Amino acid sequence: MTDFVSTWNNDLLTVPYAPLGLIAMPGCEELGQKVNAWLMKWYEQQDALEDTPLFSLMGANRHDFLIEADCPRFGTGEGKGMINTSVRGYDLYILTDVGAYNVTYSMYGREVPMSPDDHFQDLKRIIGAVGGRAKRINIIMPMLYEGRQHRRTSRESLDCAIALQELQRMGVSNIITFDAHDPRVQNAIPLIGFDSVKPSYQILKALFREERDLQIDREHMMIVSPDEGAIDRNIFYSSVLGVDMGMFYKRRDYTRVVAGRNPIIAHEYLGDDVEGKDVLVSDDILSTGDSILDLARELKKRKANRIFAAATFALFTNGLEAFQRAYEDGTISRIISTNLTYRTPELKSMPWFIEADMSKYISYIIASLNHDRSLSGLLNPYNRIKALIARYHEKQAENGFRLV
Repeated sequence: MTDFVSTWNNDLLTVPYAPLGLIAMPGCEELGQKVNAWLMKWYEQQDALEDTPLFSLMGANRHDFLIEADCPRFGTGEGKGMINTSVRGYDLYILTDVGAYNVTYSMYGREVPMSPDDHFQDLKRIIGAVGGRAKRINIIMPMLYEGRQHRRTSRESLDCAIALQELQRMGVSNIITFDAHDPRVQNAIPLIGFDSVKPSYQILKALFREERDLQIDREHMMIVSPDEGAIDRNIFYSSVLGVDMGMFYKRRDYTRVVAGRNPIIAHEYLGDDVEGKDVLVSDDILSTGDSILDLARELKKRKANRIFAAATFALFTNGLEAFQRAYEDGTISRIISTNLTYRTPELKSMPWFIEADMSKYISYIIASLNHDRSLSGLLNPYNRIKALIARYHEKQAENGFRLV
């Protein structure tokens, strides 16, 4: 980790692509402030460059990198995008959360929560307000718009691919997303940058900070994939932690469609015995959470010890009551998720919820792209996780610790 940080700090001494600008769309204000704080902290440390043209170009003499933008609405629900300062010549990064349903607007006197469609339309409005004057436009969209509808089946739309092509036509150069449901959607835009980043390191770091007695070995811990679609990420956890992996597959009723999907009849388990072992289950999205709860009950029937569920996006579309009951009866021990999409204050206060802060990681990505540096070291966290595990074991030996 030290080698990575020192190399990255040296990269900041290079000439950036253009002056850096950051726009946090509605719903991303808190995350945007955190990312801006990290960027300012790092750029202000470059004291050796003061009184040089590079210092001004880097933006280190600016109050912050955030640029004010707004999308006001008319009474009919129509809107427009407005940027309140010049962005001419900037390397512009637009941070947007299409899942921020806490943002509302007034339409015909009614308060309406913003849907993913509304957020995506506002993103296009802000790109339109830039008017081609920025030197480069980069989109950071943690939860990919319509990413779950990643392939066409019979006569249906392919919204994600269409949306990505629309952003390309509007002049976007790079799209950064997190844990895309299927990264192959990038095939729709082969001529611009597209990176799907997995928050594996941050999730493990958050778990290790809260759980100080994990025994990371084959005798005491296992990884279990919730379905065949999540195998890759769970194989990664299994490899880097050096523990065995099992998996479930979902047996569905393909004769019916309920709430837009074929209902699950049963979860069938394949793998080694989980008796007495702590189990980590990882997936990209926790939507209603029914599958995770069913899976946890199946693991408990097989006498698993503690069950930790990790999800990049914890949506809880059916509320938190079922998870609170599962926590109280010992079915679930912890849910680990990121701050990449909206979390209710109630969720944040739950004793079983652990939040992994992604702001520092996003700022690393922005600064690297701004200096035209490779993201390879950021996209592959294997060595950093190995170092994290070594520190975790050291802290365990000290009896009482807090990872920083």
